[in-house]
Amino acid sequence: MGIQISPSVLNADLSNLAAEVARVESVADWIHLDVMDNQFVPNLTFGLPVIEALLRHITVPADCHLMIADPDRWAPGYAEAGAGSVTFHVEAAANPRMVAKDIRAAGARAGVAVKPGTSLTEIADVLPFTDMILIMTVEPGFGGQAFMADMLPKVREARRIADAADVDIWVQVDGGVGPDSIEQCSAAGADVFVAGSAVYRDPDPAVMVEQLRALAENAARP
Repeated sequence: MGIQISPSVLNADLSNLAAEVARVESVADWIHLDVMDNQFVPNLTFGLPVIEALLRHITVPADCHLMIADPDRWAPGYAEAGAGSVTFHVEAAANPRMVAKDIRAAGARAGVAVKPGTSLTEIADVLPFTDMILIMTVEPGFGGQAFMADMLPKVREARRIADAADVDIWVQVDGGVGPDSIEQCSAAGADVFVAGSAVYRDPDPAVMVEQLRALAENAARP
C-alpha cells in the first residue's frame, strides 16, 4: 500500500457535497467525511442520512471519521451504509474492541483515532481488530487549524506499533496537513493523509491533491 490522499470536505461547499467530491474524485484515494455531533467535539456537521445520500452519487470510497459520542451504537451504521473505512475515537468508545469488530463485520475497514492528548497505550487492546490508526495533529472539531508538529513523535510511534502488529495497519494523519507539513508526516511514517483546507481552498483542488501526493511520496520512508 502506497501513499493515499483523503481530501476532507469540511472546508468545501457543504450545500453541494456531490459536486465538491467530483472536483477531486479522479485523483483522490478516499473522500474524508467528518461526522461531528456537538457532544464529543464542539461542532456539528452532518450524520448518517447525509452520508447515505452522498454515497449514491459518488464513486470514490468514503473515509468516515466519527467525532461523536457513543460510537458503540452508531459506528456500524456507517459501514452498513457503504463507507469503505469508519474511524471512531477511542476516548468516546465504551468497548473499543467491539466497535472495531462491529465495523469490520459490517464490511468496512476499522480505524481508531486518538486526540493529541491521548496516549497510544489507550489503543493497545483494540489493535488486533484495527485497520488504521488516526493521529490527530490538531484538536478535533474545526477545520483550518495549524498543524501541531509536536505530534510527529506520536506518528512515529504509531508507525512502529503498526509495523510490529500481525495485521496490516495504516497510519493516518488529520489536521493542518498541507504542502508545508505533509513531508514531515510522511517521513515520520504516515501513509494516509487527510487534507481539507489545503485542498478545498486551492483554486484547483485536484491539482493540489496531486501535489500533496508527490510531496508525500518523495518524503516517504524507503
